[in-house]
Amino acid sequence: MPSFSFSLIPVGVRFMLLSAFGFALMSACVKYISNYGIPVFEIIAARALVSLIISYVDVKRKGISIWGQNKPLLFVRGAVGTAALMCVYYAVTTLPLAEATILQYVHPIFTALLGVLFLKERIQQSTMICIAFCLAGLFVMVQPNMSSETANELPLFSIIIALCGAFGSSIAYVIVRKLSQTEDSSVIIFYFPLVALPISTLLIWNNFVWPSLFLTFLLVLVGIFTQIGQYGLTKAMQTQAAGKASAYSYVQIVLSALLGVWVFNEMPSVWTYLGGGLIVTGALINVFGKQLLAPFQAR
Repeated sequence: MPSFSFSLIPVGVRFMLLSAFGFALMSACVKYISNYGIPVFEIIAARALVSLIISYVDVKRKGISIWGQNKPLLFVRGAVGTAALMCVYYAVTTLPLAEATILQYVHPIFTALLGVLFLKERIQQSTMICIAFCLAGLFVMVQPNMSSETANELPLFSIIIALCGAFGSSIAYVIVRKLSQTEDSSVIIFYFPLVALPISTLLIWNNFVWPSLFLTFLLVLVGIFTQIGQYGLTKAMQTQAAGKASAYSYVQIVLSALLGVWVFNEMPSVWTYLGGGLIVTGALINVFGKQLLAPFQAR
């Protein structure tokens, strides 16, 4: 029987799986820490501090400039990423882990709209199908909110914030793709905490809470896991098969659901399974749409 070799997995897929693993563990740590009264902005500041140190060491190790070539766009990426991160962390702390993660993956809708508005791109048929599936999935997930009698109701404000995080993430993905043409991945990653640290520190204001030694350790892990996720994502985006590799990022939904059950005793509702299934299906159609529709378009 032939043995499986890890080297057979495409490089882009490997990096995307690494990214999904890192971000899933990061989200679990954020939710766990917030349950002990640590404010979201404090978690973001701690995460940014750890990431800034690791990123600086990594850039210096490579012997390149930490400032990069396209400074304005790098700062914009950092600002957009910071805003998106705030939304994501708020959603993670106020929604079940599986639902918060699924809502992050509606970004193909926003990416397509951004392409039409700013890049004058034409929406492909596969992308239109993806948008339809994602919107249907969103409706299925939030429809319990229409009835106050259901026990599966999700906070509407948290859903809106989660969608704002997905919108910000889609902008950040587009900028990262652009920056990857001229900038080293470590420099791109460095600018994220460089912007996030001062902003989150100012927003903490008088709400700082001294964490215990254990929570401090978890705050450090948030930064480490985020760094792993950012590294995997940035490297995957630089590969030629970035589009196909992105399909494997949806492993994060499975990992987050499992962590939600195991760590937080969160059992996803049937609406989460159905809505999440529609969203993932739409996203996969967006990734592999050209190959799937090619036989029908050739006729």
